[in-house]
Amino acid sequence: MPAARSPAVNPPAASARQAVVPVLSARASAALAEPMPPVLEDFVLVRESALPAAQHEALMTVIGGIPRPPMSLHQLLAPDFFDRADSLMLSELLMGEPLIAAKVLATVNSPFYGLHQSVTSIEPAITFLGMDTVRNICVQYMLAQAFKPELRAAQRSFDTIWRSSAIASELCLRLAQALGLPDHGALATKVVMVFVGHLAAASLLPHNTVEEWLVLDRLHRAKLEQEVIGLSAGEIGTLVLRTWELPQELVGDVAATSRVLVTPASAADAQRVPQLALAYLCVGLGERLALGQLSSLGDVDLWGHVGPDAFHLRSYLTHPALAALPELLRSPALEEAVQQMLGKSQVLV
Repeated sequence: MPAARSPAVNPPAASARQAVVPVLSARASAALAEPMPPVLEDFVLVRESALPAAQHEALMTVIGGIPRPPMSLHQLLAPDFFDRADSLMLSELLMGEPLIAAKVLATVNSPFYGLHQSVTSIEPAITFLGMDTVRNICVQYMLAQAFKPELRAAQRSFDTIWRSSAIASELCLRLAQALGLPDHGALATKVVMVFVGHLAAASLLPHNTVEEWLVLDRLHRAKLEQEVIGLSAGEIGTLVLRTWELPQELVGDVAATSRVLVTPASAADAQRVPQLALAYLCVGLGERLALGQLSSLGDVDLWGHVGPDAFHLRSYLTHPALAALPELLRSPALEEAVQQMLGKSQVLV
């Protein structure tokens, strides 16, 4: 029998959580008092409504040409799917997509997930990895059918984006479970969907600029995207998801996650702050880990020096529901999982 996935990240003891909630540390308070970086203060996020008509029409024509994923993606992303679905339902859904099912099994059996023996059908894969992880693998492969680089030279950048999405969604799932956030599976799937905008932007940018674009922080990428394409990746992704007629709530949450870049927590929906913060954080961590800009979560300092793209994120991280996050990021179980993913992560093809 295959070995089950690594144990979930255990939440800190209640006494530890309670000790963190009432008062921010001196370092956190000092970080929150820092002035906004000029490069962020000067940046204006362009919305779809601000595009000139001709530019908007041209962009929508290009977006309309992106192949639509199979209809089974809509079933996987339906708000009530996991309220009523079980492993048999998910298996039956994937049997209607044999190519996707085969690729899901290949990924499940890859070193990325650390199973000691192979599994040969979807139901055992769901048993060992869980419905949420298998759903996210399915979603990633379905999206892969829509985004194929035109030039082989661009494949490396697309592979990096796919690795980023896999690492980010798995991190989000584990951390959301440990933090006790509701609907952790749906949240991790939304993290995958954030990368739709990244893939679309990579497809729209001049091919000779994609590798340089990819290593920039999210603010400087957004500036470049607006200069060249007219909208940032997050806004483009929102248009793509809307064109695909995906659930409105999903599209709104994906857009709000990307907009943490320019939105302080005080201007966000208070009930969604923990989820937005964790999703935005995990997207950034997944990218940095996949790019080799970060080798260990032990190097993450939420209140140390950060780039301008994480400036507003700090105001979200003060939410009491996230008080245990710094401790969880130092968890040996999570670090072990990250090193497993980094060692031999699977590339989507």
